[in-house]
Amino acid sequence: MQSTRDWTPDDLFGELSKSYLDRSTELSPVYATYLGDHRFDGELDEVGEKARERTIAFCKEYLERLGKLPREHLSKAKQIDAALLEHELSSTLWRIEVLQEWAWNPRGYTDLCGRAIYNLMARDFAPIAKRLSSAADRLEKLPRLLEQVRESLVPRRVPKIHAETAVKQNKGVLSILDNMVVPHLDKLEKAERGRLEAAMKTARAAVDKHQEWLEKEVLPQAAGDFRIGRELFDKKLAFTLNSPLSRAEIRKRADSELKRVREQMYQLSKGVFLKKEPARVFPEKPDEAHRQETIQAALELAYADKPARDAVVKTARESLVDIEAFVRKRDLITIPDDPIEIIIMPEFERGVSVAYCDSPGPLDVGQKTFYAVAPLPEDWTDKQVDSFLREYNRRSIHNLSVHEAIPGHFLQLAHSNRYPSLLRAVLSSGVFIEGWAVYTEQMLADEGYMNADPLMKLIALKWYLRGIANSIIDQEIHAGDMSREEAMRLMTVDTFQEEREAAGKWIRAQLTSTQLSTYFVGYQEHRDLRAEVEKQKGDAFNLKKYHDQVISYGSPPVRYVRRLVLGLPVADYCLVYTSDAADDTPCVDLGGRRIIKK
Repeated sequence: MQSTRDWTPDDLFGELSKSYLDRSTELSPVYATYLGDHRFDGELDEVGEKARERTIAFCKEYLERLGKLPREHLSKAKQIDAALLEHELSSTLWRIEVLQEWAWNPRGYTDLCGRAIYNLMARDFAPIAKRLSSAADRLEKLPRLLEQVRESLVPRRVPKIHAETAVKQNKGVLSILDNMVVPHLDKLEKAERGRLEAAMKTARAAVDKHQEWLEKEVLPQAAGDFRIGRELFDKKLAFTLNSPLSRAEIRKRADSELKRVREQMYQLSKGVFLKKEPARVFPEKPDEAHRQETIQAALELAYADKPARDAVVKTARESLVDIEAFVRKRDLITIPDDPIEIIIMPEFERGVSVAYCDSPGPLDVGQKTFYAVAPLPEDWTDKQVDSFLREYNRRSIHNLSVHEAIPGHFLQLAHSNRYPSLLRAVLSSGVFIEGWAVYTEQMLADEGYMNADPLMKLIALKWYLRGIANSIIDQEIHAGDMSREEAMRLMTVDTFQEEREAAGKWIRAQLTSTQLSTYFVGYQEHRDLRAEVEKQKGDAFNLKKYHDQVISYGSPPVRYVRRLVLGLPVADYCLVYTSDAADDTPCVDLGGRRIIKK
């Protein structure tokens, strides 16, 4: 056995990261189950004041331990992992001590309760009887968890939109019991089945009690502002993005891209109509009204090809077959053999997005990925349904499958989970992940998906406009005072979104902050990186090799991937300095500390 005296800096960091991973999962058993650490499958998170104090002490301990390491002597990979760990620990401290969502965001708790059972039942990581036994353990503890939630939340600080959404989502955990637990009761022995049935009865009563509290206490008192304000937004944005791009630079790029993409869509639309009517004359200097009308008319041709109300999931399944065949034929990227299944979105997750990719955790590599699609609400009018299906026409559903599955989230995360550093996989960057998915949408359209159909390209560009709009409304709502009317105009007019899509995004923008910026920022960084590598390699550039390399490093922020792909040093990019630098220092402020941008 190697003596600790002979340990290299990498060895020391390896021990620290191993210790961090081993102890951090104990702080959240539900998250541990998702990651694939099944030591705590029968436990349920603590969310009260003492739990927050433990987490704060944990973060400060590991920040102190990290500060004692000779990070400048670490290998490139370990320098990046150390920077990511420091970022995560600082972010967690700031979120608990300053942002304090634990006091005003009930949605985090509804998600936690749903995930507690869903994560156990969704994948076959252990025999069904063992997973059901763990579910019973957690259900028995649910009353305690919900009691802690009621002690933590301050009703008057809860924004009304958060309260309304929590009221709708809270009982989703009961649908998980009905759909994912009850059908397996006959697989248990009599005594264990009796225990699980009793635990479900206890859980149902606890959820009903919590529902009454949400409806009678939280909703009537909810008076918090859904806008988190400029100061909190800027800090949270820095933590979320971990990017050199500031809010001002993001807005500048978004305004420029909005103009450029609309012009590209106009030229595409002109081509569509000129192919049908070669003699048609377009003005040499079209005004904005003409451009708007021309693009909208071309989009109408795509909207006409839409699925039936009950065929959205079926269309998504069919699109996945076509996309995979195209990617394999063009040899654009290496496709893993991992299983993927398209499912109806669980009830406790509905109300925020239309679809998502639920990949297995890095310790459950090879387990099934779920591409979840939300069903259309039953209370929607025919007009609302038509609005939704126009937005999610057949070409849009193909684009959605590119984003959520291949070559987007499913494919990229399957590669990410195989990266040798478990710490890197756990501390993944949402900006890299979402940016990659948006990048693949545009890449596949550029490569001629659907036989280079101009309407498919038009739809892909429209989706990119959505990402641009996301970044604008995100900052203008939370760091500004954008009204619903202004946001709806940006979405429905400037970026051609249908009313149902825009109305849903307005709700999502109120419920979240900074996440909507990840799509645009991530895409900008991925696009910039590819352009830089193409310029460097010239004729030797190979698209498949480039794609495989970019996603081979896990999911760190793109700025670190750039350093690895281009062979640049990492240490000078990860050094952290105190916050007494001048205001014009080129750096990113992270909770009172600054990271040099080079």
